Amino acid sequence: MAEVVEFRVPAGSAQTLLVWGLEPEPGLEHSLFSAFSKFGLLYSVRAHRNAAVAGPGYYAIIKFYSAGDASRAQRTCNGQRLFQKSPLKVCVCTKQKGFQQQVLALNSSKCQELANHYLGFNGWSSRIITLQNLSGFDGENEELGKTLQKRSVKYLCAVEVTLPNHGVRTRGVALGEADVENGEDPLEFVTATRRVQKLAVGKALSGAFQKILLVVLENGKVAVEYNSSQEEPTDFLTEEELKGLVQAPSSLIGRGTDRNSEGLAWEESCWVSFWFLAL
Repeated sequence: MAEVVEFRVPAGSAQTLLVWGLEPEPGLEHSLFSAFSKFGLLYSVRAHRNAAVAGPGYYAIIKFYSAGDASRAQRTCNGQRLFQKSPLKVCVCTKQKGFQQQVLALNSSKCQELANHYLGFNGWSSRIITLQNLSGFDGENEELGKTLQKRSVKYLCAVEVTLPNHGVRTRGVALGEADVENGEDPLEFVTATRRVQKLAVGKALSGAFQKILLVVLENGKVAVEYNSSQEEPTDFLTEEELKGLVQAPSSLIGRGTDRNSEGLAWEESCWVSFWFLAL
């Protein structure tokens, strides 16, 4: 059966493994990563000390992008010693009834990692269509003709992602912004400008990847579909129109975050499952 992989933080229970019976050792998360990454690309590996009710030792939450990879890892590793003396217990996390996990977009670095894994390093490319300085455009940095000491830096970026082997092109448009406490300090202003430019590019790149669906077939081959549900008004603009978005309303501009959220609430839900298993 084919499986759809999105450029989003894995939130499904079928993609998440709970590992317990772990013995304390230096570099525990590294050992877990080495053992489980053999089955597929991992989003995250997090090891935690057991609660008092569960006794000494550690447990871990391991997130795969693919539910199929997670299932193979569970079947193969459950009851095995792997890197320690005692056997591990591995199960697929059970989602608690009534628990809803927020679905978050992957940050730009995770998007590139996922694309490289399934499409290959030469299977995709990206380019910046425009990177425009919006700082002070709305006059918020000026008052009665005087420049305020505290300045705001804003950059608008539009990025295009191309998958030549699949004939797919997507765009992402995003705004990066930050306040500069001392706007009269040239070094601080330049540093903030570079940081905001990088943020805007990263958010736009992430936005472009959100419109791509990877369809992983049983034979391991990957097909690609365009995710029309993620379309934005800017997708229908020409490049010249995109470059003229300086006065675009905020509804046209992607404001998705480029942070790497680890879904801690979901890990807490898995811990509840582990607590019941330990009893």
